[in-house]
Amino acid sequence: MHNILIIDDDETFAAVLARGLTRRGLTVRQAADPQATLAALQPPPDGIILDLNLAGDSGLRLLPQLLAAAPAARVLVLTGYASIATAVAAVKLGAVNYLAKPATLDDILAALGQPAANPEAPLAAPMSLKRVSWEHLQRVLAAHDGNVSATARALGMHRRSLQRMLAKRPVKD
Repeated sequence: MHNILIIDDDETFAAVLARGLTRRGLTVRQAADPQATLAALQPPPDGIILDLNLAGDSGLRLLPQLLAAAPAARVLVLTGYASIATAVAAVKLGAVNYLAKPATLDDILAALGQPAANPEAPLAAPMSLKRVSWEHLQRVLAAHDGNVSATARALGMHRRSLQRMLAKRPVKD
C-alpha cells in the first residue's frame, strides 16, 4: 500500500494524520467533502481513511461511490462517533475495518493491513472506563455547543449531576 486518501472535514486532524503517514513513506492525498473526494480518486488510491461524520453528513453514503471508483482500495472508517450499528453498516457496505478516534498511527496502518513499524512494541492499553465516560461527556457537550442543560437532557441525567461530573479533571488512562 503506497497511496492513501484521507477524507475528513477536520483539517487539523487530517493534516496531522497525513504528516504521520508521509513520514512512514506513503503518498497521501486529502479531501474534506464529497465533491473534492470524487476528484481525488484519480489515480485510485490503495487505501482510504474515511471519517464517518463529514460536516453533518454521513461518510457511509460516500462509501459505495468510493468502492465503485476504486474497487481495489481498502477502506477504513475512522470516527469519533463510534457505535456498533455504524460499524456493522460500514463493514456491510465494504469497509475493511472501523476504528474509533483517537487511534494511533500504528493502529490505523494495521487496520489498513500494513505491518507495524515496530512489531516488538507492546500493545497500547485500552482506555479506562472512566476515561471513556469522560470522552463521551465531552463529545456530547461539544455536540450541544457547550450547553450543559441540553447535554444533560440528551444524556438523560440531571443538570447538576452533569455539572459535578464536568467539574472534575479528566481521568488519566
